[in-house]
Amino acid sequence: MTVLGIDPGLASLGWGVVSSSGGRHLHVAHGVVKTAAGVPQELRLLDIFNQIVALLETHHPDQGSMENLFFVKNITSGIPVAEVRGVVQLAFAQRGLPLGQYNPTQIKLALVGVGHAEKHQVQEMVKLLLGLPAVPKPDHAADALAAAICHLHQGAGFAAQLRG
Repeated sequence: MTVLGIDPGLASLGWGVVSSSGGRHLHVAHGVVKTAAGVPQELRLLDIFNQIVALLETHHPDQGSMENLFFVKNITSGIPVAEVRGVVQLAFAQRGLPLGQYNPTQIKLALVGVGHAEKHQVQEMVKLLLGLPAVPKPDHAADALAAAICHLHQGAGFAAQLRG
């Protein structure tokens, strides 16, 4: 199975593609989609949508995985991220691809075994699980790879939920 993981953000959206075969995870690709602050938001969202569609067409994932919104202090800053999440959901839905959504605690638990792990611990596990020589950069791409790995770890349960 191949999963496209997404760490949603308006200025910088992380993405990572991981395939799994025989219980082993393989790094395929990762990167970020960046949009400029001075551009109207609807055009930034369109750019993100088009780039997600291009990633889907390039990598042909079987499923997707995306980090849920998590508000620490300011809900207003989360509204643009919520809109980005909607654009990502649309891109996957248009292709009939399942999209698992996980909160940060679920991702940390799936990778590190501790729901309150620190960011650097999750990134180190991404490096180890994918056999990479270094932690993937930038951080948003590493977070997207973590979301993809989380989905692969929970994939059988997720697929059963979709059928049920």
